[in-house]
Amino acid sequence: MDQAAEMHMFVRAVDRGSFSSAARDLDLTPSAVSKQIRRLEDRLGVRLFNRTTRRVSLTEVGHAYYERCSRIIQEIEEAEEAVTALNENPRGTLRVAATVAFGRVEVLPRIQEFLARYPELNIEFELTDRQVDLIEEGIDVAIQWREQMDDPSLIARRLCVNRRIICASPDYIARHGAPESPEALLSHNCLTLYEVSQLNDWAFEDPVQGHRTLHVKGNFRANTADALYEAALAGVGLARLSTWLVMPAIRRGDLVPVLPQYPHERSAYFLLYPHRRHLSRKVRAFVDFLVEVFTPVPPWEREGIEFTEAEWRERIERG
Repeated sequence: MDQAAEMHMFVRAVDRGSFSSAARDLDLTPSAVSKQIRRLEDRLGVRLFNRTTRRVSLTEVGHAYYERCSRIIQEIEEAEEAVTALNENPRGTLRVAATVAFGRVEVLPRIQEFLARYPELNIEFELTDRQVDLIEEGIDVAIQWREQMDDPSLIARRLCVNRRIICASPDYIARHGAPESPEALLSHNCLTLYEVSQLNDWAFEDPVQGHRTLHVKGNFRANTADALYEAALAGVGLARLSTWLVMPAIRRGDLVPVLPQYPHERSAYFLLYPHRRHLSRKVRAFVDFLVEVFTPVPPWEREGIEFTEAEWRERIERG
């Protein structure tokens, strides 16, 4: 096995977190990958991995070697992509991470259309509301909230506004009443996220009191917006959720909007991807596809899912 192949196998083992996962990617047996890694260590005269019966982890030398190998492999990929970009369709595996609810409701139903356009692509899709490390985890594109953006080294492209509203089940409103002001939320059971704590700071603006932020609390916390949505439907408490997620339930009467005169419109979904001189064909194709679908007007607004303020108030009076 030549040095480039050894580096590729080593990096794949680190990215996947185990020899067995790397073996599946490379269509090899775990023992073959383990044997090649040991040969690489023998050739270099260093130990790259700490091995136990349950897991492997990088040594300090392994970390340094991984960083250099990753850069070399990236340069090789970019060189090949730059040469073939003019006469080849996107191909290979595209690794995507997306927030759980948005990925499930709005992105995954459109993946078939994307793959039909680019049949030589494969997609690995992760749904997660945690903040992902694109470089460390080998992710090509992430779809995340504005609140999760803190790495200036990444390219960030706004996809669409993420308008949020507060809502609760009719049962919860019947038992506890509807808050009449933002400050009244402090005496209500508010459903919160623990993966992105900034989302538990609910912002409000009005002509009289201006901008203010309330840190809400409750007896139910979850790691995804999907979980908060289900808890709100079950009458556990009040949740601030995206309009594209809750609007069908509101139209059915399963949820009631609360304080609709205070919509939260400062958030947005962004596409994040590593900065490279030559953006890969597969990443460019996926980014362009999502921008085509969600920009400038997202599908739920084009389809008339949003309520007018008069409709909001009518729903509250009915609820």
